[in-house]
Amino acid sequence: MSAGGRVSLVGAGPGDPGLLTLHGKRRLESADVVIYDALSNPSLLAFTRPDCEVIFTGKHGSGVRLTQAQITETMLGYARAGRSVVRLKGGDPFVFGRGGAEARACVRAGVPFEVVPGVTAAVAAPAYAGIPLTHRDHASVVSFVTGHEADREGDRAVPWEALARQGGTLVLYMSVLQLSGNLDRLTAGGLDPATPAAAIRWGTTARQRVVRGTVATLPALVAAAGLRPPALVVIGGVVGLAAELGWFERRPLFGRRVVVTRPRGRAEAFAALLEGEGAEVVSLPTIAPEPPASFAAWDAALADLGRYAWLVLTSPHGVEVFFDRLRALGRDVRELAGVAIAAIGPATAAAIGARGLAAALTPGEYRAEAVADGLVARGVAGKRVLLARAAGARRVLPERLRAAGALVDDVATYRTVLPPEAAAAPALFAGSPRPDLVTFTSSSTVTHFAGLFPGRDLGAVLAGVAVGCIGPVTAATARDLGLAVDVEPKDYTVPAFAAAIVDYFRSRPAANP
Repeated sequence: MSAGGRVSLVGAGPGDPGLLTLHGKRRLESADVVIYDALSNPSLLAFTRPDCEVIFTGKHGSGVRLTQAQITETMLGYARAGRSVVRLKGGDPFVFGRGGAEARACVRAGVPFEVVPGVTAAVAAPAYAGIPLTHRDHASVVSFVTGHEADREGDRAVPWEALARQGGTLVLYMSVLQLSGNLDRLTAGGLDPATPAAAIRWGTTARQRVVRGTVATLPALVAAAGLRPPALVVIGGVVGLAAELGWFERRPLFGRRVVVTRPRGRAEAFAALLEGEGAEVVSLPTIAPEPPASFAAWDAALADLGRYAWLVLTSPHGVEVFFDRLRALGRDVRELAGVAIAAIGPATAAAIGARGLAAALTPGEYRAEAVADGLVARGVAGKRVLLARAAGARRVLPERLRAAGALVDDVATYRTVLPPEAAAAPALFAGSPRPDLVTFTSSSTVTHFAGLFPGRDLGAVLAGVAVGCIGPVTAATARDLGLAVDVEPKDYTVPAFAAAIVDYFRSRPAANP
């Protein structure tokens, strides 16, 4: 085996991406290859490098599904080739996740491996449903049980009679399809049919569905609700506390599926705000920043920064690219002595501040027109202004400055392209469940999104899906493409945008996820 090959069996947690451990995040960030299963939230793949190879194992009924033998051989094959492999598994790798079998395969193949524990659904899903597994008045014993081995005989069979007698809390994995039979075995073993019981589907996610009853009534209630896997069942007196302690489903965006089109590396803060209010966030980046076709004009501007009165930066990514290129040319911030910096908004100003500099101008309205007005008000006639921004940006800023007599160099620091992940858009909006809202944070996210549906009426594609735009410029682009804009915050910031989304849905009850 080549040096450096290793397998990390990483627990992805039960669905809420916020429950991934820091250790798991670090392993994803450094992975060469990620092999993930259907119970791993795909949003966790945002932590991987752009050059990371991602392999989906498939799911039951999908038509494309790797066998366990194929998964193991793929995992070992990449590790033998010297690659750093993350086997991303829903929940915890060593709790009903075949992690033990995969670890043994590594040992037998002589492949180094490690186990990164994850939060198992048996702990997290009841907590999100308001069910404490232990409580001094109800349970001091908890048992995790697999339901799909109910018909096995011999030493490996589930000891249903013993479980029925021991009391405490029972958590049954993979039991929904065998629910009646499993509960019959428990009652035959002596469990009181009136014992509270609950089934939880897609626990910890915005699709969470909880059905509560008793051991006697739960099978019929689950059937009437159409509850299917993935789900687990909790049995015991603690289930009776759910009506009082349930918290997750009371969040204002619970049950809502929100699409975020921001680029990788820029979507996380927005997603966290939405997820904190209960939403299921689907990452669909429609733009990805790339270097300009040529650095010639850019390098010429940086060669004599002192001639400019103003440097205008219009995005945090533009700030990063500017200073990275300055450093690549062997220059530093001393080149900016005497140059005033204008930022289009607080996020851009914060990125400038992180480099030890202060923006001299950050207008109260975060768009190009306000930047132009602020510069003109300070007097730019006869002064040189360097605009460092994305290729193809709106012309309003250089045109207004030139009209005021400024000598403007408009230099592309980066360009935006359509990332490969965006190809999932047609299936996403044609699938089930459909998104409740698609969000846009720049005109380019809208235009690139529209390009994913060539020749189609964008309004028809998004029929029944609300549209949110961070500000008037983005909203105008959306309307020009035939979209009605439902959410538009008064302040053009990500926190204000998230708050406006909460306000929009607060008065609109969600259907069952």
